[in-house]
Amino acid sequence: MAINIPEDELEESFVRASGPGGQNVNKVSSAVQLRFNVAASPSLPDAVKERLLKIAGRKATADGVIVITANRFRDQPRNRDDARERLADMVAQACIRPITRRPTRPTRGSKERRLTAKTVRSTVKAGRGRITTDE
Repeated sequence: MAINIPEDELEESFVRASGPGGQNVNKVSSAVQLRFNVAASPSLPDAVKERLLKIAGRKATADGVIVITANRFRDQPRNRDDARERLADMVAQACIRPITRRPTRPTRGSKERRLTAKTVRSTVKAGRGRITTDE
């Protein structure tokens, strides 16, 4: 399932990042905060929205907005690409419908083998008791 999220549904803001970078960290807003309103997005089916919010976990707000903060790199364009890539990975993961388990029953042969094994084990254990001699 190919899903295309338009640019106008994504909201980016740039903030100062923590971590390495020296004086650059104090001057440049290189970290990216990407916001995507899943609840109001017309480009996603309802089932995918539900799975996406579940996958997002703590990154999702109560209003259904996913907030991804990317500050892995020292420059803004790479952080932007990183945030978008992480969102794309989450959406791709949400598109995969989980396989529902169909309950099965044990076969007749497996039941018989289990009962035979229990009987054999029982006789082995029964033979371990004390030996009594009748004199």
